[in-house]
Amino acid sequence: MSRIGNLPIDLPENVTINIDDNNLVTVKGSQGELSQQVNKDIKVVVEENKILVSRPTESKEHKSMHGLYRSLINNMVIGVSQGYEIKQEFVGVGYRAEAKGQQLEMSLGYSHDIILQLPPEIKVETLTERRSNPVVTLRSADKQLIGHVAAKIRSLRPPEPYKGKGIKFVGEQLRRKAGKAASV
Repeated sequence: MSRIGNLPIDLPENVTINIDDNNLVTVKGSQGELSQQVNKDIKVVVEENKILVSRPTESKEHKSMHGLYRSLINNMVIGVSQGYEIKQEFVGVGYRAEAKGQQLEMSLGYSHDIILQLPPEIKVETLTERRSNPVVTLRSADKQLIGHVAAKIRSLRPPEPYKGKGIKFVGEQLRRKAGKAASV
């Protein structure tokens, strides 16, 4: 029995949902519009401001899809009503970031600057204050897309375990290692 799949999804009053004949779920809200194609075996219904997801059988495939599609629809509802935000911190001497429209220009200690073109669904802000690390804030209604972009930015210079230099999420606890002095 899927515990996640059986949970109903509360539908806020400013969010509308449309389910067409091909099982394409479209959710609209103040932050935008998202759609997700749902497998034809999984049934999605709206009853009294609640979205219910059900499966036809107890097979392993249907159980896994049941929880998956419930989570995806829940993420869409949260995304179009509240939105998602990810903050990343650039730790290192000379590391900087600057947003120019939909481009993020980063200096990460390489011989060249890295320019990353962001999708139009993502809003980017950079904050650089004296004596603190630059912080890049990503905002979007699409949880999958914002997570993918944040992982791409982090992969350009992942934090290293000795000094902690690199790109990390704000609030992330890094596992630090002792250097050569610890082996004595």
